[in-house]
Amino acid sequence: MEKSLLMEGLSDAIGFVGGALLGFWIGRFFGLDIFDAGYNNASIGGIVLVGLGGGVGLQVARRWQKIRKESTKS
Repeated sequence: MEKSLLMEGLSDAIGFVGGALLGFWIGRFFGLDIFDAGYNNASIGGIVLVGLGGGVGLQVARRWQKIRKESTKS
């Protein structure tokens, strides 16, 4: 049981960080920099993309876990 919880936590973390990084790089591609000085439209847009990317990455990781659990049960 502990090993499955560890794997669940690791996959959540990897999904979140991977999604956030993907959102960061997509934002950089479009000129939206989260590290821009002040809170202008470019920095806020970059922050939103990083947040959305992290959330989507986490959801992808959780769906992968669910599919993996269902395939091991049958």
